[in-house]
Amino acid sequence: MDLTRRSLLAGAVVSATLGLSSLPVLAQSQNPQSFSQTELVSSGHQFFGNVSRGLALTIEEAVRRWGEPNGYVLGQEASGAFVGGLRFGEGTLFTRNAGDRKVFWQGPSVGFDFGGEGARTMMLVYNLPVVDALYQRFVGIDGSVYFVGGFGFTAMAAEGVTLVPIRTGVGWRLGVNLGYLKFTPQATWNPF
Repeated sequence: MDLTRRSLLAGAVVSATLGLSSLPVLAQSQNPQSFSQTELVSSGHQFFGNVSRGLALTIEEAVRRWGEPNGYVLGQEASGAFVGGLRFGEGTLFTRNAGDRKVFWQGPSVGFDFGGEGARTMMLVYNLPVVDALYQRFVGIDGSVYFVGGFGFTAMAAEGVTLVPIRTGVGWRLGVNLGYLKFTPQATWNPF
């Protein structure tokens, strides 16, 4: 089983554990405010570079489960863990009706988790009523298996908004953790 399929399987297990796969799909292809799978793959190719097959499969699986998002974030992040961990990132939120906004995220985690990684991240954002609804804590379970590089996704939710971070990273990381990401309009070193 290759790393892409393992990542998809890990994402499915995490999603089933959270019960997020049963969330209602509100962003449909008929919604002019949502982004189609083709648009997401194209944007992802431009951002991630030449990692087309893994990215396309990951986006296809996310759209199959949750529908078309009404926003997405492209950014970079760094994280590390030794039982407890921290993650910091920054990127741009793209929406159809509110334009593009710079966003920052940070958060702690705890669990059976060891290693570090640097990742490019695409976060699909579902049911985002207004941009300010992103500025909160999103809780989730994350499973990471990086040995030099790979793709992975998970799902996080808060107050009806669902995030699906898709990451491709470089580093060494192995584990499962429980944590949250806190989004802010300005950079901060405080993960809490």
